[in-house]
Formats: sequence, structure tokens, C-alpha cells
Amino acid sequence: MRTFRTAILPTLWSFALVACGGLAAPNPPPPDPNSTVLKSNLTRNTNPAVPSGDLARLAEDDNAFAFALYDRLRGQSQDNLFISPFSISQALAMTFAGARGQTESQMQATLRFSLGQTRLHPAMNALDLALASRGQGASGADGKGFRLKVANSLWGQRGYSFLAPFLDTLAVNYGAGLNVLDFHDNPEGSRQTINQWVATKTEDKITEFLERGMITGSTRLVLTNSVFFNAAWAEVFPPELTADRNFHRAAGGDVTAPMMSNTKQFPYAAGAGWQAVELPYDGQELAMLVIVPDAGGLNATENDLALHGVAPIVAALGDESVHVTLPRWKIDNKRMLRRDLQAMGMTEPFDG
Repeated sequence: MRTFRTAILPTLWSFALVACGGLAAPNPPPPDPNSTVLKSNLTRNTNPAVPSGDLARLAEDDNAFAFALYDRLRGQSQDNLFISPFSISQALAMTFAGARGQTESQMQATLRFSLGQTRLHPAMNALDLALASRGQGASGADGKGFRLKVANSLWGQRGYSFLAPFLDTLAVNYGAGLNVLDFHDNPEGSRQTINQWVATKTEDKITEFLERGMITGSTRLVLTNSVFFNAAWAEVFPPELTADRNFHRAAGGDVTAPMMSNTKQFPYAAGAGWQAVELPYDGQELAMLVIVPDAGGLNATENDLALHGVAPIVAALGDESVHVTLPRWKIDNKRMLRRDLQAMGMTEPFDG
């Protein structure tokens, strides 16, 4: 029997890309009552004919971008790091649909979009639909039904021209339109409108997504993505086994945390300097893969992930009796990714 102690449980994410500068009005007006949606006449393709090879390639590309971004972010702070690379990739794919020239090539390289415009968007559509189909009839952690809600939205300045092929791509592959707001004359009302959208999509878990000053009269486009995930474990941690124990921090020292415990058959693997376990959620269609380095080996494990990703680890998993201790925690994290994406090669999209 293996003993396994770890952290990391992603449940909620929201992402925005904003082009703006200056300060918001000091007295916030109500949400913009004149917001409208520009939509194509086309409807979403809910059964895209995507070759299995394209879907596999997209997953590989998304993972490559995930660990490239993680490699960029790690070590910049001693705080906990929480990101949803798929959210960033999917949301930016919507704007990639309208990119051409140097902007397009830089986005393609940075985001690892090897499929190109023609094949990328149908594959994104297929992947999103596959995720939406998971967990049918499964339970959520709060006793309600399983929920995995991925929502994307674009918000543009009223009066700007948006080309029909771009709107067609949004409609057919993302089921989305382009919301039109008046950032120029009503930046604060526009901010409130977007925040209400995010609050609705996250069941009011995020109510003040965009802070004061993030939307200004010079804003022209806002891209928002939210993920709400609520699922019960397939193997529930018995509440009576939860107790305060020491959790070993990467920066050194211990912190006391309520640690859940369970001993069950789980997919498990161990390698040079690390252990990994896969914890399935109810319904057995989604799982959390947790990778824990040996004491003092975090940097080496992160370097290995940056080079090889998780595929070798997943391939090594096999059922074993594992004793897992997992802390309960809450992470509230915000980060502006503009400089990180610029450092990774996306300079042209942010050039005013």
C-alpha cells in the first residue's frame, strides 16, 4: 500500500483579456442597458465531423501550451499558482479566428495551434461539446447535479465593424456572438454588464470579476471565459477521517491544514523524484491527476513536466491500493497575463 500526500483541486476559473488604459468614472452607473449581441445567421454545429487525429493533436497542443505557460509562471512568486490553460487557449482561439498576418502567426506559435485556422475551430468545437457531455446523471459536491460549465464571450465597442466570416466562425464553432457595449461613453456600466455575465455563469461565485479601472473609455475589445466545475468524488473521503495535520510547503516549513484521508484502489504511478495518483469524479468520465514531487524535488519535477508533459505519467498509471491525504483549501488568485503572453511571443496582439 502506498502513502500519498498532496494538493491541487481546480474548481472555478474565470479569464479576461482586456485592451484598455486610463481610469474609470468615479461614480459607477448601472449596467449598460443598451448592450446588444451581433450574431451570425448560422447556428452552432453540434455534430462536427472532426478526424480523431485532429482531436488528439489539439489535446497535445493544449498540453504543450499549458506547460509552456506554467514554465513561464512558476518561480515568479512564492504564492500558490492556479491556472486553467484550456480556458485561455479556447478563449484566445475565438480571437485567433479574426487574426491575420503577424498577429495570427504569433498567436499560432505561442498557443501551439498547429492545426491552423481551418481545422482548429471545428476541433475546439468538438472538444468543448465532449466536455459538456460529461457527467450526465453524476452528482456534484454540494449534493446537486454534476456541473461543468464552460462559457466564452466577446465584448466589442459599439460602432466598430466586425466581419461576417468572423461572426460565422464564432457562431458555428463556439455557439457565441459578439456582445456590443459602449466602452467609450459608459466604461463603468460596461464593466458591470460583463461582471453580471460572469456572476451568472459561475453561480455567483465570482461577482466582481473585472475591478474598477480595468474597463476605460479606450477599451475596444474584452474577451471573457469562465469555467464552473462542481463534482463529487467517485470515492468519497470519509468525513470522520478528516483531521488537522502538517502540510509541507514547497518554500519550506509546514502549515497546519484539515487533511482528508482515504484508502482505496486508485490509478497510481511513481518515477524518479515523483508520485502520481488519479482521483476520479462521480460518473468516471473526469478525474484529477495529482503529481507530487519527493521532498526537495519540485524544481526537477517541474522541469521534467515542461519537457515531456503528463503523457508519460498517465501511461505509467496502474491500479494500486493507495492511502491518500488531501488538504481542504481555497485559492483566490488573479494575474494579468498580458506580459506573460508577450514574453512567450505574442507581442503584436497587444501593440496599441
